[in-house]
Amino acid sequence: MENENTIAGVASGMGGGIGIIRISGNRALEVTGKIFRTKKFVDKDSGKLKGMSEWDCNYFLKKTSHTISYGFITDGSSIIDEVIVLLMKAPNSYTKEDVIEIDAHGGPFVVKKILELLIKNGVRSAGPGEFTKRAFLNGRIDLSQAEAVMQIIASKSSFALDSAVKQLEGRVSGYIERIRQEILNNLGFIEAALDDPEHYNLDGYRENILQDTEKEINKLNNLVKCFDDGRMKSEGINTVIVGKPNAGKSSLMNLLLDEERAIVTNIAGTTRDIIEETVYLDNIVLNLVDTAGIHETNDLVENIGVSKAINYLEKADFVIYVVDSSVALDESDRQIIGLLKNKTGVVLMNKSDLNATLSEDDIKNCLNWDCIEFSNETKQGLEKLGEYIKNSFLHGDITFNDQIYLTSIRHKEAVEDALNSLLQVRDTINSGMPEDFFTIDMMDAYKKLGLINGETASEDLVNKIFQDFCMGK
Repeated sequence: MENENTIAGVASGMGGGIGIIRISGNRALEVTGKIFRTKKFVDKDSGKLKGMSEWDCNYFLKKTSHTISYGFITDGSSIIDEVIVLLMKAPNSYTKEDVIEIDAHGGPFVVKKILELLIKNGVRSAGPGEFTKRAFLNGRIDLSQAEAVMQIIASKSSFALDSAVKQLEGRVSGYIERIRQEILNNLGFIEAALDDPEHYNLDGYRENILQDTEKEINKLNNLVKCFDDGRMKSEGINTVIVGKPNAGKSSLMNLLLDEERAIVTNIAGTTRDIIEETVYLDNIVLNLVDTAGIHETNDLVENIGVSKAINYLEKADFVIYVVDSSVALDESDRQIIGLLKNKTGVVLMNKSDLNATLSEDDIKNCLNWDCIEFSNETKQGLEKLGEYIKNSFLHGDITFNDQIYLTSIRHKEAVEDALNSLLQVRDTINSGMPEDFFTIDMMDAYKKLGLINGETASEDLVNKIFQDFCMGK
């Protein structure tokens, strides 16, 4: 069986001051004991090993769990590196198996050498996320908590980290599990009443189930409604800069990045492709996209850039529409405004340091968005833009917000499926159908929510989730 294999992997980034090799499985202590020696087995003068026959390879098997040993990793009579070894015996470890962590010097060659030595002694190289997968399979964490491990590693902001930590603590799966238990309790009572009507009376219970179902529907509805808010705060706000050629989009991109990332000239149409970067505004992360100027053109390459700009615009969470306030709105602006009707964003009235031809009222007559007077040359309005974006997406102190957020599309889809099943339960109850009709949809909702913590997840789904993990985690 897979769980009986002993695995090893590098659990730290290559090239740092310390390289960590993690080993997990029923032979972890035995194999490490074969290649480890304490200080007293090294001759101070020659630096070579001594007393080879006296070393007890069961050293770690005999040691108390959660202790640290100082010594050397050896290959035969050769010393590979000076190390510290952390011992965590089952079940009190990350994987609930025997776990060893070797803290070596962080050079890529020495770390690779130790890993190869372990493999030579019968240990298998770990696959992506295999340590966390074992923690899940051995019942230490559920699937939602396992996913939170990678979310913590990938977090880009305080909100993303806070949200991932809450998920790792079991806040998301705990909330979902309470809803599942409410469904299961009602299911159990109905099944008992159908099997033993003499001892269980369903009179009036239909109304209780309807009330409980309404509460469950509201809870799941709120999770779905808050998904985009949670996703944007966690993964970043997909922000697209649009405007006609030479409006100042690329200059704005460079200002926000504080570097010359995009080519800027006074020649219209310089930007023909998409430029993507990440910008941090306190706890807000902007996944910023600079696009080609949207306008009618016969240039083939420029037309491709315009098509890409429109595609990115359709998927944007937030749009920064840059207009040249020194000239009147033209057909290109009207084309862009037509694309912005159902989007969220702000208008930057650029080149406000020049003689303004365009007024805020001119914009408002076409697009009911807030306007900010702006200048790429003087940086007028730059601070105001940052504050506007932050105020638009940060509501209150998110660090201490107890709201449960879904940040995984997988979780959202499971909740939506369960929600649809519960809506069907409500319709069936209101239609006066027999109890055994709506228990089918109740069970379906129960199973769909079980996908979140992994209780009803298929092996294929579990494997797919862990294959996206980094090595050594």
